[in-house]
Amino acid sequence: MEQPRFVDRDEETELLTSRFDRDTAELLVVYGRRRLGKSALVRESIRDRDDAVYWQATEETPEVQLSSFVETAREEFPVVADIKRDWETLLKTLGQQNAVVVIDEFPYLIESDDALPSKIQRVWDLHLEETEMSLVLVGSSISVMEEKVLSGGSPLYGRRTGTIDLPPLELTDAQELYPDTDPETVIETWSVFGGTPYYLRALTPSASLVDNIQTHVLSEHGVLHNEPEFLLRTEFGIREPQTYYTVLRAIATGKREANEIANFAGIDSNALGSYLAKLRRLRLVTRDIPVTANPNATRKSRYRLNEPLFRFWFRYVYGQESKLAQLGDNAFEELIEPSFSDYMGPMFEIVCQNALPSLVPKTYHGVGYWWYKHHELDVVGLASDGTLVAGECKYTTRQMNEGDLADLERSAAQVDWTPPEGGEPTYQYCCFARSGFSEGLQEVAEERADVSLFTPDDIVNG
Repeated sequence: MEQPRFVDRDEETELLTSRFDRDTAELLVVYGRRRLGKSALVRESIRDRDDAVYWQATEETPEVQLSSFVETAREEFPVVADIKRDWETLLKTLGQQNAVVVIDEFPYLIESDDALPSKIQRVWDLHLEETEMSLVLVGSSISVMEEKVLSGGSPLYGRRTGTIDLPPLELTDAQELYPDTDPETVIETWSVFGGTPYYLRALTPSASLVDNIQTHVLSEHGVLHNEPEFLLRTEFGIREPQTYYTVLRAIATGKREANEIANFAGIDSNALGSYLAKLRRLRLVTRDIPVTANPNATRKSRYRLNEPLFRFWFRYVYGQESKLAQLGDNAFEELIEPSFSDYMGPMFEIVCQNALPSLVPKTYHGVGYWWYKHHELDVVGLASDGTLVAGECKYTTRQMNEGDLADLERSAAQVDWTPPEGGEPTYQYCCFARSGFSEGLQEVAEERADVSLFTPDDIVNG
């Protein structure tokens, strides 16, 4: 694959570059799961500097790692070639030069030398804190970075001056890398490939969405065909990978409540919590609660896959290898197309939730789902001005009509929410539809200021 074009990350790049220019010592942590472009981000932030060292650790012995670091650092700072080869001495010397030092894949160093965080803490406290050095620790193993660098039990706790937990690209930025600009196709591309830069680099610009899915995901030779399995095995090793796979498959196929997931996976409901906690730590699973609920008090929980490619893979690829091989180039048409609209429904809801602040500009205290008994709302925004924005999403071939609006109004009336300033909320109703709206509903929207209609074009380009 070609080198990626650097897209967005303006806020993160500005944070890093502004810290590098300060006249104080900076200990910065950049982390997040694999494939999100952390290395590209830090390299971009030092691209025009002549006082920076970028070095990527490898899974080798401590001696080889030190030699490799020295060989890299001496290009900008020749002085390091003639000093004792240990991390404390090297970092102390670079600190005296007020260098910017980026250590990528920091967890590999910890694996080879578990005492390294303590060594960095010692040299930081004794020497570096009074310099203008910037030390950037980058890692893809979220569990290692949180336990060994960020947690209260880490020797480095309290030393870091900035943290970037790098998320996937938002749809508005990711679409710059999508092959097709048609709004509906943009939403469908996000719903399969999401905003992970590595996945978007795999897309063939001249191919259709279906062809990209067929070539890169469904084909056994596709670059993303085994991607979820690779990431999970990298993070969890050989420790119960099949249980994690089964939990993810349960959620991908619509089992969203804990008891449903546990029954599908065949594990005790009490044991499920630890699996979900680790998957949430990896940012692969998100816990949804009614947007009006207190997250620390409510027992209402639903779970969904946070990474679109994983949701697609665990629904259509995992466990289907022989069938995919048998169907060959007809796999999408035979295996996916019949249920693709069903797959798209929940993904469209997420797209609409994410787009709400730009479509209905307000300051929101929360945007998400809401449900109570048999009432459910796909999109709810709780605005600081006392407006409750309620939305219904339809990703079908049917136009939304006045009956859909009536259902939306009935469900919105059941939401128990008191605006920040007290009193009763003001209601704003939003209909999001793939296939547009009936003439009757359009007439209602023209007459009523509290009803808004949004198509994929509004969502993508609005």
